[in-house]
Amino acid sequence: MTTPRLETRRLALGYAGATFATGIDLVLAPAEIVAILGPSGSGKSTLLATIAGVVPEVAGRVLVDGVDVTDLPIHRRGIGMIFQEPLLFPHLSVADNVAYGLRRQGRSREAAAERAGELLDWVGLAAYGGRPIDELSGGQAQRVALARALAPNPAVLLLDEPFSALDLDLRQRLADEVAQMLRVEGVAAVHVTHDPGEATAIADRVVSMLQLTG
Repeated sequence: MTTPRLETRRLALGYAGATFATGIDLVLAPAEIVAILGPSGSGKSTLLATIAGVVPEVAGRVLVDGVDVTDLPIHRRGIGMIFQEPLLFPHLSVADNVAYGLRRQGRSREAAAERAGELLDWVGLAAYGGRPIDELSGGQAQRVALARALAPNPAVLLLDEPFSALDLDLRQRLADEVAQMLRVEGVAAVHVTHDPGEATAIADRVVSMLQLTG
């Protein structure tokens, strides 16, 4: 039996002292992409933040590749995250943004630059490594954010409506591209959105927050 890449066990979500979702059991196989649908305020983003360790869980456990990471700090969970806004570092070049996590892991400058170059080529931005962030379009910035999130080889990637600010055509195109990239890398992913079309385009399986907390 294959060990799940990501598993939550009876996870309870809370914020500012209030618990608003309990009993969340979510299991992802290696390279599986699951989309979670729900309206604004349903707890989708809080679920991702809790899995990542940004927000503490009220109860329950989070496991990555069979290892309980609930009590580990964010950077040791093997989880990457992409937000609605790219949140790139404006003082760093495109390549240095992608290499940032690798340098924090202790990789040499040369090794980090090589991996960054490979990923920028992969997301179609090989010629952009030396450019400043403010020269990027919205779609290009999200590609750089994806490359940066994948650079440290996470087991799991969490996507918090990363295409919501883009126009419909670009949103659908990026959803297709990201799904292909994740499967090639063997990364499991949880993608939250309020758009059923986007969920279907990117995911192997679509669930609702109501189903998870039901």
